[in-house]
Amino acid sequence: MILAGDVGGTKVHLALYGFDHGQLTHVRDERFPAHEFSGLEEIVTRFLKESGEPEITAACFGVPGPVRNGRLKLTNLPWTLDSRELSMHLNIAHLFLINDLEANGYGIPELSPDQIFTLNAGDASAVGNRALVSAGTGLGEGILVWNGKMHVPMASEGGHADFAPRNELEIDLLRWLMRRLNGRVSFERVVSGIGLKNIYTFLRDEKRMEEPEWLRDRMENEDPNAVIGELGEDGGNELCSKTLDIFVSAYGAEAGNMALKVLASGGIYLGGGIAPKILKKMKDGAFLHSFTDKGRLSDLLIHTPVRIILESRAALMGAAAFAEARAAETSGRSERAASR
Repeated sequence: MILAGDVGGTKVHLALYGFDHGQLTHVRDERFPAHEFSGLEEIVTRFLKESGEPEITAACFGVPGPVRNGRLKLTNLPWTLDSRELSMHLNIAHLFLINDLEANGYGIPELSPDQIFTLNAGDASAVGNRALVSAGTGLGEGILVWNGKMHVPMASEGGHADFAPRNELEIDLLRWLMRRLNGRVSFERVVSGIGLKNIYTFLRDEKRMEEPEWLRDRMENEDPNAVIGELGEDGGNELCSKTLDIFVSAYGAEAGNMALKVLASGGIYLGGGIAPKILKKMKDGAFLHSFTDKGRLSDLLIHTPVRIILESRAALMGAAAFAEARAAETSGRSERAASR
């Protein structure tokens, strides 16, 4: 049995996977509120106990941030993760920590066609590098390097690169964010769940767009991003609609930036939890307009495929695939191969 994890600043998602005829098979998964636990080890121990304490042959956890020598200090939790300590304390010989976008990248080959939505077909026959841009709680980015035979995921912290406004409204947004943050503004401050709330607040407070009392109540008592997405997509409120317009446009621009930086002729994948929840808005043309609006290089972007990952467990699937492959290299026994 393979243990896979997707560790975030607010939740930890764990899953068990097996293999059937060479394909990953989902056994069980559960989400845990991270702030209620002292560390990852406590969460994993509880999950395995509730799962009947299965024999784990390998484990991998996708984590938000750069992993150096098997260690990572989380920015949004008071945790320091060490793969060697976790391996020893959990009694799992083959245990790995990788960047969460790297895990997403390894998950893409495991997805079925119905778990991906094609936003722009582009040149579907083209081969080459790919890129992954995932707007969720934060903005994750990864590179899928084409080595002539397969795509090799590489971690990136590109979501923390400087935000680049493209029009007067975005320039005003940048200035407002600089005052609010006392300095530098990254793309994550605009293209993420954090960004949605930032844009909404900017339009309400700086641009004086009306926030009706009923909307204020919903924003205070429900998930603000879900409210913005719902009312922005169906046109139920002008403030939410404008928030979503700016967000999707900036998302498309940054995805286009990534496509240029890595020459992603093999396509761009959009991961994270936001895009599937606002699919109607993603399809209305605003995203692709910004994605392809690259001056002399626009034709290159027009022919670049853009695909949205619909499967919420893609990172878990990638972590499981990575764990099995790395353990097989060390032990000489592949669970995937044995299942065929």
